[in-house]
Amino acid sequence: MIDMNDINHVDGFSDKYLVSVIMPCFNSEEHIQEAIHSVLSQHYRNLELIIVDDNSTDGTIDILSKVNDNRVKIIYSDKNNGAGVSRNLGIEKAKGRFIAFLDSDDRWSENKLSEQIKFMIDNDYYFTYSYYQHFSRSGPGKIIYTPAYTTYKKSLYGNVIGCLTAIYDTARFGKKYMPLIRKRQDFALWLSLLSEEEKAYCCPKILAHYRTDSGMTQNKVNAAKHQWHFYRFTLNYGIMKSLWYFSFYTINGIIKHFCKNN
Repeated sequence: MIDMNDINHVDGFSDKYLVSVIMPCFNSEEHIQEAIHSVLSQHYRNLELIIVDDNSTDGTIDILSKVNDNRVKIIYSDKNNGAGVSRNLGIEKAKGRFIAFLDSDDRWSENKLSEQIKFMIDNDYYFTYSYYQHFSRSGPGKIIYTPAYTTYKKSLYGNVIGCLTAIYDTARFGKKYMPLIRKRQDFALWLSLLSEEEKAYCCPKILAHYRTDSGMTQNKVNAAKHQWHFYRFTLNYGIMKSLWYFSFYTINGIIKHFCKNN
């Protein structure tokens, strides 16, 4: 339990607890300044932003060298390891009680941390996520309204937690890392957390913005292949069990596509 008497309130929310924001990046020169700005302009000021550059070959390094804020820590990898390894390097260096994630082509609303950390403290929640909205060069897109909570079993039928919205409390879990797989690392971490905590809860506000026109966004066919591989070889489910969950994943995808275009 979080001791509510041990909290300093500033402008209606607590900023006593340090939040570590993990941002992997690779060849992100086009969007990373916007992502960094969205973190450093948070109303919640007690944060550290840990950027892990995955051996970029474009102008990303030059942009990072000009960041002037003592809350920013930058780790440079000498080879390309993938987003999961990069996030783990960030988690390893993190000093915060709360761990949050943002990719270098996405962004947060200014009230993201103030709203979500307060939501966690007020309700004694240890793993949370939020609504988020798609956007692109042409403007804002659809809003992803996620369910009020999810569990381990519910998540197997379809991941509802956007990585850019997730926050977990190390006071409950300790530091939890992503498995060393190239795709679905975040989903695997959510399942690991949900194996210890019955539910993850949704802060029902649009607090993050997911870019849909960047190189990091997967096409549907590749996403489906990675989802199947996740069931079969990450969770080690048999053919029939994998088919069961994958069928629901496919149906949910079709429903989302239909709703998007109607």
